Amino acid sequence: MTTLWKNVAECLRAEVAEYGRLLHLMEEQRELIFKREPGAILLANRSIQAQVDVLHECRRRREEMACRLAAEHARPANATLRSLIPLICPEARPLMEALIAEVNRLIHRVRRIMGLNERLLACAVDCQQELLRRLWPSAFTKTYSADGRVTVSSHRGSPSMRTAV
Repeated sequence: MTTLWKNVAECLRAEVAEYGRLLHLMEEQRELIFKREPGAILLANRSIQAQVDVLHECRRRREEMACRLAAEHARPANATLRSLIPLICPEARPLMEALIAEVNRLIHRVRRIMGLNERLLACAVDCQQELLRRLWPSAFTKTYSADGRVTVSSHRGSPSMRTAV
C-alpha cells in the first residue's frame, strides 16, 4: 500500500475548508441583499467568484491526485474516488468516505444557498424595476416573446421627469 491516499485526503480536507469559506461569503451576500446595499453586494459577488476559482483549483488538484492513485493501481484514469477506496488501507477508508461525503454535502448546500441568493437578487431587481415603471410608466415597454417570456426595455430618449431649476 502506498501513502498516495494521504495526498488525496489532504486535497479533500482543503476542498472542505474552501467550501466552508464559500458558504460564509454566500451568507454575507444574503445579509447584504437584505440590507439593500448594492455596492457591497457587487463586492461580495467578486469575492464569491474568486472563491469559486480557488475551489476549481482545489478540485483540479484532488482529481490529479485521484488519477495518480488510480494509475498506481492500474485503474482507469477516470475512476471515481469512491471506486478507489478499496485500494486504500482499511484503517483509512472511513476517513476517505467521510471526506467524500462531506464534500458532496457541501456541494449540495452551496447549490441550495446559491439558488436562494439568486432568487432574492432577482426579486430585488423585479421590485426595483416595478418601482421605476410606476414612477415613469412611459419610459418602459413590456414585450412578450413567442415562448411567453416577458422583456421590459427602457427608452433612453428624453426623461419623462425633469427637475425645476
